[in-house]
Amino acid sequence: MASCKQCLISDAVPEITLDANRVCNLCRDFNPQDQRQEEESRKERELDLEKALRDCKGQAEYDCLVPVSGGKDSLYLLYKLKVEHGLKILAFTTDINIPPIAWDNIRRTLGKLDIDHLVYRPSDNFYQKAFRYLLKHQEPRGAVYTVSYVYAPLFEGDAIKLAMQKNIPLILAGYSPGQPEPERMLYEFSRKLICEVDWTPPALKTCGEFDEYELSRFFNPNNFPKGTLFPRYLAPYHAWEYNQEEVMQKVVELGLVKSSKHASPIFSNYPINWLLMYSDLKHFGYNPYLPEFAALIREGKANLKEWKILIPLVDFMIKNKVFLGKDVRTSLNWLGMSEHELAITEPKGAYDPPV
Repeated sequence: MASCKQCLISDAVPEITLDANRVCNLCRDFNPQDQRQEEESRKERELDLEKALRDCKGQAEYDCLVPVSGGKDSLYLLYKLKVEHGLKILAFTTDINIPPIAWDNIRRTLGKLDIDHLVYRPSDNFYQKAFRYLLKHQEPRGAVYTVSYVYAPLFEGDAIKLAMQKNIPLILAGYSPGQPEPERMLYEFSRKLICEVDWTPPALKTCGEFDEYELSRFFNPNNFPKGTLFPRYLAPYHAWEYNQEEVMQKVVELGLVKSSKHASPIFSNYPINWLLMYSDLKHFGYNPYLPEFAALIREGKANLKEWKILIPLVDFMIKNKVFLGKDVRTSLNWLGMSEHELAITEPKGAYDPPV
């Protein structure tokens, strides 16, 4: 395997080819004109966002709800909304698999900004059962895709239901550009997805392993009376100018986190994510987050020199289950699984709700 010298993407990634100068086809095809068009679209989204931030004020006890994971992006988002936009915020965390360093970040940021915080701590049993089933029955895009796009809708749905309970008109998530998949969300969850679509993954409905109560954990707008008002769900970093390095520096400078280590996505990552990356490295030969980071590097939103060191370091830790990679073993033990059970068995899109 070889990697692009400009964006670090590997030729193990499907449809990636390198030329004699070790430059990938994505970098060769990169067109500044496309960037200008994207910048125009970003500015349009920014105008919409600024209007939404003005309009949400004073409609309820809280102006907006912000899901908080303890990573740099959600923490800096809290700062911008509270300090720069003067919003009254309710922070919300679904407490499943959040590491101690992320909790330290959350406590420090919320204390410094004086923001109310609600924590939902569901029983581990359902999540263990769901993660175990999904890892044994992955779809072809691998473990990170399979688990993330079942797990994320769970806590996104929790946020929607909480916002509705408290009449909060706006949910603002700290997704950086490229997160989640553009087909699922680019700046805003579609009104159809929030107002009409059952989020229960189809393959979980039909597999016979999950009962009605377990499946009811997924958000389903059809369970609400006709005429129910659902909140908007936006990703401000899809509208604002974004640079990963600047966000990491800002959260340290502002005292929202203790150190640059606490600002790093490597250290604040969910422990189970190391197992998901291990499974994908095993099946595909490259880190599943590599295309996302390569895109940020290509667009000038992430540091090439830093990730040139970190990407092989992360992969080494995962493959050898050392240092942070020891969470591969920890997660397997938590789920009562062996690595030999990590398998791709389902068709593409098996868990995607129909939109």
